[in-house]
Amino acid sequence: MSEFDYPNPVPLPDPSSETHLADETMALGERLPDGDVPEFDETLDEKPENQWLEMWRSLIANRAALVSLIFILFLVLIAIIGPYITPYDPISTNMAQSLRPPSSAHLFGTDQLGMDIFSRVIAGTRVSLTVGLLAVSIALTIGIILGAVAGYAGGWLDSVIMRVMDMMLAIPSILLAITLMAALGKGIDKAVIAIGLVSIPEYARIVRGNILSIKENDYIAAARVVGNTDFRIIFRHILPNALSVIIVRATLGISSAVLDTAALGFLGMGVQPPQAEWGDMLGRARGFIFQAPWTLLYPGLAITLTVLAFNLLGDGLRDALDPKSRVK
Repeated sequence: MSEFDYPNPVPLPDPSSETHLADETMALGERLPDGDVPEFDETLDEKPENQWLEMWRSLIANRAALVSLIFILFLVLIAIIGPYITPYDPISTNMAQSLRPPSSAHLFGTDQLGMDIFSRVIAGTRVSLTVGLLAVSIALTIGIILGAVAGYAGGWLDSVIMRVMDMMLAIPSILLAITLMAALGKGIDKAVIAIGLVSIPEYARIVRGNILSIKENDYIAAARVVGNTDFRIIFRHILPNALSVIIVRATLGISSAVLDTAALGFLGMGVQPPQAEWGDMLGRARGFIFQAPWTLLYPGLAITLTVLAFNLLGDGLRDALDPKSRVK
């Protein structure tokens, strides 16, 4: 056998075969015979769907979350246009109309001072939402900073920050808020500060836990190698990946802030009369629970529905932001 002989020669393509003809015509840029077009895998040309659009579709597919979102938007609208739609001045008294039951003149009845409960419930919407949003904003800002520093720096700084957070968590939030209110004084601005401060540990622990797991990824090491500062790594590469957890907790935090605001108002340490606030309305009407139950029913119903709406929306956001739990 010569060196040019092969035991199993590779067969050359048949020039007359359809496959060979298709390859040649495609190489020359010509059409295939009989108008045939080569088939391609269409999945290769598909673009990934927008993640935010997918999350929105999952959220609106959750009926409870969708109804809650609509109700919350309705509350926001009421808070904005409330002063223009209240049938009576929410702080004006009329003892001749005290403890009147619900009627066409007073949809929710009147309280012991003759003030229209419907007008005061509408006015209290703005107070409760304002305190909730501002308190969560304070807690979120400080909690993110403390949690990010503790989780990224580690060492003794992490131990000091987290031990302080643990001590705050060891005290019930409402008791700590009452203590702060006793030191700061009464008023809506003091309530915002007190509720915001007692909520800081929750956000700090959530952010710290996420940073501890995210900072060990390879892309964080790569960002550190190319010369990114610690500040840029934290706020550009780490926190965006923990954003979903933060959003869910902030939504649930608003419901907690509304409850704490109502509790402080019920105890007479929050918003001061004659300004309308749901918790203060409950506290001042508790002596008329049998004589005039409507004085407690409507403020209590407003608190319950608002807290429930934020909790259900938070659950829906948690499912929508988690690809494994999304409602299709």
